[in-house]
Amino acid sequence: MQDRPLHTLAQDVLAHLRQRRWLKPGDRLAVAVSGGADSVALLRALLELNSELGIVLSVAHFNHTLRGDESEADHEFVKNLARAHSLELHDARGDVALLAKQESLSTEASARAARYEFFWSLIEHGRVDKIATAHTLDDQAETVLLRLIRGTGTRGLGGIQPQLTGPLARQTSRGAIIRPLLHIRRQTVEGYLTELGQPWREDSSNRDLHHTRNRVRQRLIPLLEKDFNPEITERLADFAEIAQAEEAFWDQELRRHLTPNPLQRNALLQLPLALQRRLVRAVTPPGLQLEFRQVESILEVAAGANGFPTTCNLADGWTFRRSGDSLAFVAPTSREDVVEDLQNASFGILRLPVPGQAAVPGTGIAFEAVRILLNSPPAGYNPEHLYAPHTLPSELVVRTWRFGDRFWPAHTKAPKKLKELFQARKVPAELRGSWPVMVTERDGCEEVVWVQGFAAPAHLRPGPGDREAILLREHADKANGV
Repeated sequence: MQDRPLHTLAQDVLAHLRQRRWLKPGDRLAVAVSGGADSVALLRALLELNSELGIVLSVAHFNHTLRGDESEADHEFVKNLARAHSLELHDARGDVALLAKQESLSTEASARAARYEFFWSLIEHGRVDKIATAHTLDDQAETVLLRLIRGTGTRGLGGIQPQLTGPLARQTSRGAIIRPLLHIRRQTVEGYLTELGQPWREDSSNRDLHHTRNRVRQRLIPLLEKDFNPEITERLADFAEIAQAEEAFWDQELRRHLTPNPLQRNALLQLPLALQRRLVRAVTPPGLQLEFRQVESILEVAAGANGFPTTCNLADGWTFRRSGDSLAFVAPTSREDVVEDLQNASFGILRLPVPGQAAVPGTGIAFEAVRILLNSPPAGYNPEHLYAPHTLPSELVVRTWRFGDRFWPAHTKAPKKLKELFQARKVPAELRGSWPVMVTERDGCEEVVWVQGFAAPAHLRPGPGDREAILLREHADKANGV
């Protein structure tokens, strides 16, 4: 029996948990506690509700080791908090900075990956049944804004999902990560802790405006609240809920069209455009990330008649191809035939006029530089593969990759070794030796300006005043019979 009435925040969490039916008596629930206000408040609220819910509480803490002594102090704070309430502590640590470097990920993405790997391992090894994280309504609004800024579809606009389920959830009641505070404002959470006299830890990195999320939190949202809508946070969170429900409906609708061979051209083109886009994304091979423009290029290739492009380049060396009424994604590993052709032909270097074409003798491999008008571009190409004409010489050298070659990918601060880029993209080692590149030769120096499957460097792309562009690509050379 409760010794005192439940706090209003705890009552709110209880009502939400009952509505969602996330927990049942006897569930072993670990609360993910970083030491910050949100996670400490979630733990305290669930402690209030423990007898009401009939669950077995514990604490989970992952030390990212990113902030030295501060990270260690957070860990010690959480250990003491768990001890003060006689709760079992599940803790682990990881070198997130090293992981980010090895996987070529942002620190934020690496931290999340390591943290959630730890969470799922607790469930998979039977230590707990479910885990609760303390994402708030403010986190939801920030996530929706960030995804809008960076570009996303309606699935991304759903923001943070209220519940994540793993493979165990399909067989038992175990295997879920839940977010009981996703409907509650951060200021309410902090007010609750103040009333309890419960301290929490402040993460100094949350004040670092180098991080985009911090700028959204500290600059953009306050500006939107002040000058546009004082309830912008609530409205963004409402929008996320709407998007989640829409996605649930579309997922159900989409399943009706996922036939054993969903890429039938005639069947695809008879669907509404919204379903075409979703079907393309649904059958996209694992690991391949498609942007909106790439999906549109795929649909243009699918819809094209004779005389229109039959292929388009995607990310990471993938292409999409139409052959008659058949449609297919072509994997980078399918370059094995190309590699064999190149090796058999003793492919050394080719001279590619700009614009123009150069074919590898005796193979079906050709490279071309195509001039296009930006106000009426052809279908079936990726805009990220366009070059400003004035940045290229009248002739390019096409050759295979050499050890030490460097390339300047878009969205990076400096050129990188191609070996590192291949490793990050997981290009098989046996394919790298015959991977084609295009280089410029100026004053005895070479610059790699094109690499198969990679976007054009930012400094070589067309600018606002350019009316024309050059598209560099590899394509099938029908004249050579392949």
